[in-house]
Amino acid sequence: MQFAHSTPDPDRQNWQPLSDHLTAVAALARAFAASFGGGHAAELAGLLHDLGKYSAAFQAYLEGWGGSVDHSTAGAQCVRGLPFQKMDRLMADLLSFVIAGHHAGLADWLGASGGLRSRLDKRTEPLDEIWRQEISPGDGPLVPAGFDWSRDKERSAFQLAFLGRMLFSCLVDADFLDTEAFYASVDGVEVDRSWPRLEDELGGLIARFDGFMAAKQAGAPTSPVNRLRADILAHARAQAELSPGLFTLNVPTGGGKTLASLGFALDHARRHGLERIVYAIPFTSVIDQTAAVFREVLGDEVILEHHSAIEEEVPSRDEQRWGRDKLRLAMENWAAPLVLTTNVQLFESLFAARTSRCRKLHNLARSVIILDEAQTIPLHVLRPCVAALDELARNYGATIVLCTATQPALAAPRFAGGLALDLARELAPDPADLHARLKRVRLEVVPEEMTDTDLVGALGEVSQGLVIVNSRAHALMLYREAVAAGLEGVVHLTTRQTAADRRRILADIRGRLVSDRPQPCRVIATSLVEAGVDLDFPRVWRAEAGLDQIMQAAGRCNREGRRPVEDSVVTVFRPAEMKPPREIAGFAAATGRVLASGKTLDDPAAIQRYFEEVYWQKGPGLDREEILTKAFGVSRGTLDFSYRSAAEKFRMIESGMAAVIIRHDKAAQSVLAALAKGLSPAAAARKLQPHVVQVPPQQRKELLDNGHACFVEGFGDQFAVLESDRLYTMETGLAWEQAGELGVENGIL
Repeated sequence: MQFAHSTPDPDRQNWQPLSDHLTAVAALARAFAASFGGGHAAELAGLLHDLGKYSAAFQAYLEGWGGSVDHSTAGAQCVRGLPFQKMDRLMADLLSFVIAGHHAGLADWLGASGGLRSRLDKRTEPLDEIWRQEISPGDGPLVPAGFDWSRDKERSAFQLAFLGRMLFSCLVDADFLDTEAFYASVDGVEVDRSWPRLEDELGGLIARFDGFMAAKQAGAPTSPVNRLRADILAHARAQAELSPGLFTLNVPTGGGKTLASLGFALDHARRHGLERIVYAIPFTSVIDQTAAVFREVLGDEVILEHHSAIEEEVPSRDEQRWGRDKLRLAMENWAAPLVLTTNVQLFESLFAARTSRCRKLHNLARSVIILDEAQTIPLHVLRPCVAALDELARNYGATIVLCTATQPALAAPRFAGGLALDLARELAPDPADLHARLKRVRLEVVPEEMTDTDLVGALGEVSQGLVIVNSRAHALMLYREAVAAGLEGVVHLTTRQTAADRRRILADIRGRLVSDRPQPCRVIATSLVEAGVDLDFPRVWRAEAGLDQIMQAAGRCNREGRRPVEDSVVTVFRPAEMKPPREIAGFAAATGRVLASGKTLDDPAAIQRYFEEVYWQKGPGLDREEILTKAFGVSRGTLDFSYRSAAEKFRMIESGMAAVIIRHDKAAQSVLAALAKGLSPAAAARKLQPHVVQVPPQQRKELLDNGHACFVEGFGDQFAVLESDRLYTMETGLAWEQAGELGVENGIL
C-alpha cells in the first residue's frame, strides 16, 4: 500500500493511504469549485496533485530513508498528457500550474530559475503503476459550463489565469483541510472550524438587524437627515430581489451607507442563497469602528475580522495541526458567514501566488462583496482591481457593491477596461436628488496661500473645529504651533499614534462634541479622519487635495444637519509652509479645474468629471506594472502566465512600512510578557495590532541602530519594541524623526 502521510507508528497502522487522501481532496476541491462550475477541473487537480507520492523514493522518505522528494511535478506532467482537445487542452495546461504549485505557490511559465516549463521537462521518479487502479481521472469537460468569455484577447487571457487561481484555491484549501483532519484524528485532537452557514443564520440576523434599526430610529431625534437615512435604507433593501451582479450605492457622507449596504447584503443573500458577506474597508485605522457597529447589530458569532498590522510568521507544525484558535483558523480560508477585512487583504489575495494567501479565494464565489469607499483604490493598480471585480461578478456568482459618497467614474469612455457601471443597478433613490437634499455645508476656497500662523489664528476664532492636512509631518507641526499659541482643547490625530490610543482620542473628541455643555475641541488630523469616522464639527479646514477627499472632509462638518448650511463652512486652503506630495498636487489641480467650471460639491456630475480627468491623465499608469497586458498571455496555445511575478509587483501600498510596538499601556505589556512565556507568535501578533505604529523602514532601522528600539529575543526581526519612551506620547505619537539621536544606553560613556 502506498501512503500520503506518516506517523511515528512503525507498523504503519495509522498512516494515511495515498488513495484515501487523493480521493478525499478531490471530493473537497470539487465541492468548493461547484459554485462556479469548475467542479470537474478541481476534482482532477485533487486526484493528481500528489501523484509523485506513488514513487518508491517518496515512500522510502516517509519511512525515514533519504531526503524529501518532489511529489508535485509528476501530476503536473500527467495532466498535460491526458487526451483533451481544444479549450480543455488549455484547461489541462492550466491545471499543471495548479498542481505543480500546491506547496511552493503558483509559478511563472518562464521564471528566473527556469519556471514551470523547466519543471515539466525534468525527469521525475518512476511511479508505481498501481495508481492507475486506485484513482481514475474520469471524463467530462474541464471548462466551467456557461463561462462568459470576453471577446478581447487580453481580457480573456486574464480570465483564464484568474480561473487558474480560483482552482488553485480550491485545491490547496482541500489539501490542507484533509491533511489537518488526518493528523487531528491520529492525535485525538478536535479542530474547531465550526462556523455556521450564512443560509442557516440569515433569518435570525435579519431579525436582529430589524430590531436594531427600529430601536435606533425610535431613539433618534426627528430630523430631515434621519428621515432621509431611513428612506435610503428602505430603498436599498427593496432592491435585494434583483439578480446578483454589480451594484452601486451612491450616498453622500452621513447618509447611512454602512447600515444600508449591510441591510441590502443580508436580504440579497437570503433571496439568492449567497454564501458569505465580505465587507472591505480601505483603512485599518477605521476598521475597529465598523467592526464595533457590526457586532452591535449582529453579535460576535458570525463575524471574522481579518487584518494585521504585524506580518505573522509561518506557524510551527504543531500550530499548523491544531494549536490555533477558531478565529485564526478562519483567517486562512474565510469560512465565516461575515468577513470584515481591508482592501489590501482582499486585492493582494486576489493577485497572490502563495498558498496561504490564495486559500480563501474560492469562498468569494457566490458572496456579497461590499467595497466601502470604493474611490480609494490606488490608481496604480486600479485596472487590475477592476478586472478582478468584474470577473467575480461575471463568472463566480458574486454581487459587488461599490459603496461610496463619491462614485468613481469607472465606466468613463476614456477609462479602458472599466467596469460596466452603465449596467450597474443603483441602490440609492435618485443620487442627484440625495446630494442636493443632504447639502449641509458651504464650500469656501481660499485663493491665496494660507500660513500655519493664519490657520492657527482661524482655528482659535471657533471653539470647535477640524483641520485636515496631507501629511503626518504637517499635522504634528500644526499641532505644536496651536499648543504654543495657547489654544484650548487642541487634539492631534494621526497614524503616528497606535490604534488603541486613537480609539481613546476619538472617544474624547466625541465626548467634547456631543456634551450637554460643549467643550473646546480643536482637532488637527491627517486624512485618516475622512473615511468612516463619525464626527460632527461646525467648521472644517481642508488642505487642497482631490475632490473626493474634500467631499469626505465635508462629511465631518454639520454631519447631522443641525446647523444652518451658511454657518457650516468647509474651507479649502493651500498650505504655505508644506507643499503637497506630487500626486496630491495633481489631484488638487484637477479639483480646481472642476470647481472653476461651476460644478458644486452637491452635484454628482462634478465627481464624474473629476474622476474622468484623473483617469485620463493617469492613462497607462492605471496598471503601472502592466499586470493585465504582460503578466498573462496566451501565445500559440501556450499559457505564458507569470503568477509569481504578478504577485510580487501587485502592491496596494507602494511604500513599505515597518511595525514598531508601543508598550506604554498595560495591555501591550501583558502580551509581550505572555510572548516571553510561550504565547504563539501568531497570537501575539494579532493581540499587538492595536499597539503598533507603522514607520518608514529606514527610520525603524535608525531606531534600532541607536538603541531606541530592539527586537524581542528569539523571534528574529518579527517584533520590534520601542525602548525610548520619551519618543512616544499619546498626544504626539511616535517622533521617529528623532531616531538619529543616540538612545540612553548608547549615550553613556
